[in-house]
Amino acid sequence: MIRKARLALAGLGAMGMLTALSGCGLHPVYAGGANGAVAQGLAGIDVSAISGREGWLVRNALNDRLGQGSGSNASPHYRLDVLLDDQLEGLGLLTDETIGRERRTLRARYQLVEIASGAILVDATAESDAGIDVVSSEYATIAAEQSALENIAQQVADRIVTRLTLALTNRQP
Repeated sequence: MIRKARLALAGLGAMGMLTALSGCGLHPVYAGGANGAVAQGLAGIDVSAISGREGWLVRNALNDRLGQGSGSNASPHYRLDVLLDDQLEGLGLLTDETIGRERRTLRARYQLVEIASGAILVDATAESDAGIDVVSSEYATIAAEQSALENIAQQVADRIVTRLTLALTNRQP
C-alpha cells in the first residue's frame, strides 16, 4: 500500500515537472534542422581570411562547422573577422636547465558583422591551450607542437560557433 502511494506520488511529481518545463520557454536551438533559422544564419556567415598556418586551420574548422563546404549560400548576410594570437612558452626547467614542458595557447578575437548595416553583432574572444612534453627527440617535440596546434584550433572554432549560435538564436523573432 505504501509502495503504491510512493509510486503514485513520484508519477505526479514527474508530470508536474514536465508541465513546468513545457511552460518555461525552452526550445531546441537547431529546430527545423538545416532549414531552421539558426542553421540558415550560420550558413550565411562568410569567414574572412585569417593569416598564418593557425589561421588556415581555424578558418577551415569554422567553415566546416558553419556548413560552408556545401556551397548552398550564394550571398552571405554576415562576415566573421578573426584575429589570432598563437603563443608557445616553455615551462618546467629540468636539472640540466633545459625545458621539459611547453604550453601552446591560441587566442582568437572575433567579430560578427552584419554586412548590410555594418553593425557588430558579436565582439568576443575564444581561447584554448594544450600542454606539450618536450622529449629528447626534436622531431617528436615538433610533431607534438603541430598536433597541439591542430587540436586547439578545432577547440577555438567550436567555441566561436557556440557563441555565434547563441547570438543568432537571440536574434530570432
